Amino acid sequence: MQSAYAQAPASTVLLAIIVVVSLAGLMRWPALIERSLFRPYWFIPRRQYATLVTSGFMHADLAHLLFNGFTFWAFAFGLEHAIGTPRFVALYAFGLLVSDAGTWLSHRNDPNYATLGASGAILAVLFASIVYMPSGAIYILPLPVPIPKPLFALGYLAYSLYAARRRRGRVNHDAHFAGALAGIAFVALTDAPALARAVHYVFA
Repeated sequence: MQSAYAQAPASTVLLAIIVVVSLAGLMRWPALIERSLFRPYWFIPRRQYATLVTSGFMHADLAHLLFNGFTFWAFAFGLEHAIGTPRFVALYAFGLLVSDAGTWLSHRNDPNYATLGASGAILAVLFASIVYMPSGAIYILPLPVPIPKPLFALGYLAYSLYAARRRRGRVNHDAHFAGALAGIAFVALTDAPALARAVHYVFA
């Protein structure tokens, strides 16, 4: 039986980095979180270009990290194994940058807005995974029944839109919708037949 790293090396490394860096910021070096925040208003004037990436590896609290980590684990490993590591890495980077662009467009005139989280990239992975495996399901304890992946994704997105309106904490809920669209768009651009099969499955 192959190890998780052998089957999905990028997913293994990304998850490890997200967990280690986030825990370091939350438990040991809070200044690391402050330096990693993405601030759309100050992004260009202060040349905070690195925060496009660093903000995508930090989390606002343990609950934020746990939920994102679980979602990534549930969807990323199988997707990378299905589409290959190079395309998976490209998808993750595309989702992160598109979600950052959406955040910048929404908040570029607000000097007080700052955000972080891997949610945009993870939503891209989540929705791309559903396109490739629309019939899949996951278990979430303590629920005794499997949750269809499309239902989980829609619930995640609905909560994100609700939370974005309330602007709860520094979690980048605004990036979720852009990340979801990025995941679908990436599949459409790189593997249009897969998207066609998913649409046929949903509406057949």
